[in-house]
This record gives sequence, C-alpha cells and structure tokens, in this order.
Amino acid sequence: MITSSSNARVKQVVQWQTKAKERREAGIFLTEGFKLFQEAPGESVREVYLSEDAMEKIKADPILVGKLRQTGYETVSGEVFQKMSDTRTPQGILCVVKRPEYTLEQLLNSETPLLIVLESVQDPGNLGTILRTGEGAGVTGMILGGETADIFNPKTIRATMGSIFRVPFIYAEDLMKILEILRQKNIRTYAAHLSGKSYYDSFSFRTGAAFLIGNEGNGLSPEITAQAESLLKIPMDGQVESLNAAVAAALLMYEARRQRKNLNGRMEE
Repeated sequence: MITSSSNARVKQVVQWQTKAKERREAGIFLTEGFKLFQEAPGESVREVYLSEDAMEKIKADPILVGKLRQTGYETVSGEVFQKMSDTRTPQGILCVVKRPEYTLEQLLNSETPLLIVLESVQDPGNLGTILRTGEGAGVTGMILGGETADIFNPKTIRATMGSIFRVPFIYAEDLMKILEILRQKNIRTYAAHLSGKSYYDSFSFRTGAAFLIGNEGNGLSPEITAQAESLLKIPMDGQVESLNAAVAAALLMYEARRQRKNLNGRMEE
C-alpha cells in the first residue's frame, strides 16, 4: 500500500491532474469513479489506484473484482488518494488510461456522416456534455478546433460519462482546411448563428451534415462563419440572445436524429 504523498507515482498522478502538457507527452488521461472504470477498455488501462475504503466496498462485486484482476491495481491510503484525486468527494478509484487516437477518415466512414465541429469552445463541462450528447444523438464524430479546451481535462472526462471511450474525435489546427474537405465529401456545413434567417427545423439533415458551434462568449469567428454553407438560428422568446453552446449543439443534433429516424416517410412524433 502507498501511504506517502511523496511517492514518485503519486507525484506523477498529481502532475497529470493539473498539467495538460504532461498528460499529452505521456499519451494518457485520467478517469475517476467506478462507472468510468467499468467502461474503460481493459487493454487501454495503464494503472489503477484504489483507496482502502473502496477496496473494501468492491469485494462483493464480482464484475469489478474480475476487471481489477485484468488491469491490476495499487492500493493507497485514504489521505494519499485524496491528494491524487481531482474531486471533492472521490469514489476511491482512479485510472490512468491510454489516449485513443482517430483519423478524419474514421469520422467520415459513414454513408451519412453527422459531425460536430467546435471552434474555441473553452468550458471543459460544455465540451464533455457535447460529446456525451453527441453519442446519444448518433453523431459519427467530433472535430475540435485548435483553441478548443483539452478534451482530456479531468472535468471534461467526468462530463462525458464514458462517451470519451466511444465517440471518435480529432483536433484540427486548420479548421478552414477541414471544412474544405467536408465540402469535397458532400457534407453540408451548418453554422448556428444569430445572423441566420431560417430556423434550424426548416432544414433537412438527412444527408451528410456538420454543425459548427463557436465560442461561448463570441460565437463563431467571421472566417469560419463565411465558410458555412447555411446559417441557421434557434427560436427564442423573451430577452434571451443566445443559448449555452452545449444546449445549442444538443438541439441541432437531436433534430438531425429525429429526421434520420423517420419511419415510412413520416417524422417521429
């Protein structure tokens, strides 16, 4: 059992929790909680740390015990685990996981791709929520502009609730180039924008589609907006001018899902 916070492995985990560069160079990210441990592919788990209390709790769960035998684990004292954790009330299990790697070709490997393209979305919670919602809505992938938050930030990972293991994504330093490729692939791009003249539910998203979502405060840049093939808007009453980025993305993704799940030519109720 590790009982000292000066242990080299403990110090490394603490660094990974706070420094994106360290995580990137090591090719890993961190997860906390039993749900994320259960959903993480066993072959991708590099290290597992369990607090004393957590070890006692899971002894009666044969599924968890079986996976721990597969991955291996290290027990740490409660005080040390608290230092390693990024949460106020940790569940007592922390994993070091190998980062998944995807290509643009994998994201486009569908007859009718449905993509989310994010430009400079800064809030880790928004980013994680968009990824999680995207899985629920059936997106085929997510493209993240270079200024977008770190998808491997511990807060983002928690917000994905496991979708980080299933939804393919890539970072793209040059979004303009990506949008050109999408046009060549006949994937129509739609920008959620205040200048849009038509509401989002008046468009058809049954063919290849990509929704462009911008920064929480400033929206999409003029350059990216100009590249969109269609501008659409979301109806709002009262004095509200715009919606949270994750909420706007959810509305668009689920409208696409609704249209694509039509039965016998009729929209789902």
